[in-house]
Amino acid sequence: MLTLIHQLTPAQIEQLHQMYLKEWWSQERALADVPTLLNNTDLLFGLWDDEAQQLAAFARVLTDWVYRAILFDVIVATDYRGRGLGATLVEHITTHPRLAQVECIQLFCTPEMRPFYQKYGFGQAEQLLMVRPR
Repeated sequence: MLTLIHQLTPAQIEQLHQMYLKEWWSQERALADVPTLLNNTDLLFGLWDDEAQQLAAFARVLTDWVYRAILFDVIVATDYRGRGLGATLVEHITTHPRLAQVECIQLFCTPEMRPFYQKYGFGQAEQLLMVRPR
């Protein structure tokens, strides 16, 4: 049975870091940075497997609570993929009562993930994305 959680214990933080290390987009993240990342996030969404004592999936949201929210780090542990857990997380986020009044929820994704997110009302932005690397 999976439980929706909104805070992570130290052991769950370590499990999240192990999940990050397996993905091309997050494999450079240091364990020491993950608590800071979490502490500076407005909403956390985790799916916890009570029986296996394992973090099965995770996502986070940054928001101003009025105009913009950005969905980050939708990730499902390798052993839990193909069970709809990513969809479960996105559904929890897009229906979260504290985000109901936010004008626009944004996210970044690879082209192959567009169809997945389109099922939840996300569409291609017209704006040009610009970044300033450090």
